[in-house]
Amino acid sequence: MVVGGSGVDTVVRVDSLPVPLADSVGVGPIREWPGHTGGNVALGCRALGLKVTLLDYIGDDWPGRQVQDRIAAGGVDFEPLISPAGTRRAVNLVDPSGRRMSFYDARDPEELRMPREVYLPHLSRARHVHLSIVNFARFLYDDIEKLGVPVSTDLHDWDGLADHHREFALRSDLVFLSAAGAGERIASVMREILRDGRAEAVIATAGAGGSYLLTRDGSSTPRPVPAVAPRARVVDSNGAGDAYVCGFLYGRLAGRDLEQSARLGALAGAHACTGEGSTALIGAAELLAAQT
Repeated sequence: MVVGGSGVDTVVRVDSLPVPLADSVGVGPIREWPGHTGGNVALGCRALGLKVTLLDYIGDDWPGRQVQDRIAAGGVDFEPLISPAGTRRAVNLVDPSGRRMSFYDARDPEELRMPREVYLPHLSRARHVHLSIVNFARFLYDDIEKLGVPVSTDLHDWDGLADHHREFALRSDLVFLSAAGAGERIASVMREILRDGRAEAVIATAGAGGSYLLTRDGSSTPRPVPAVAPRARVVDSNGAGDAYVCGFLYGRLAGRDLEQSARLGALAGAHACTGEGSTALIGAAELLAAQT
């Protein structure tokens, strides 16, 4: 079960990042891709053969219909609620190497809440819940804990300081984040999450630099997990972190240990870079074959 985080990306290809200051710049075709982090995790897990339900707010608008169409095409059970603020958007600048810079539209009203009668029936049947860091998702934690369902979250580029992310960090069993947010402080942030929260593992992704795994085994030093070279040309890193989460969750739900799951995450993340706009979704057979 995935909660929150769907929307539409507008992908703009640029010659370099950061972009030079100019009044106007000619670029290649500008494309729209439905997905965002929650949608990508739902679609990626479904492509790996997991049964997935996505619960989220979208708008009664054209982007919302794009989201619904893509989620339905991916075989995900989607139960959308209508937000008065409309569907979330992002503009992503992508350079020739596939690196990106994302401008995210966090438009949800602060008072937005998901009704318990909507999520409780799904939660009671779930093996695992993945919460996007949209504000309304934090209000599911009490019921998740009462039912004893394992929960994961992705803090993205959290710097370890912003209050919005802290509850997600401390109340989840698996915590993913990007190493870019905290920079040189990333190991300290990972240790704080493990020390102050309930997580069994904290995983920091670092793109081509691989990822880092910190667990409750007595070591205070995150263990490096090597990056995997994609088997095709790198096109776009949009959705690579979400794909890593999918590979990792697939491993854990299949009974793999944390390090094995991290290696599956690295393989799925590398594959995601070979398609445009988070469209390269790896299947289970291909993922397992890529281990050799």
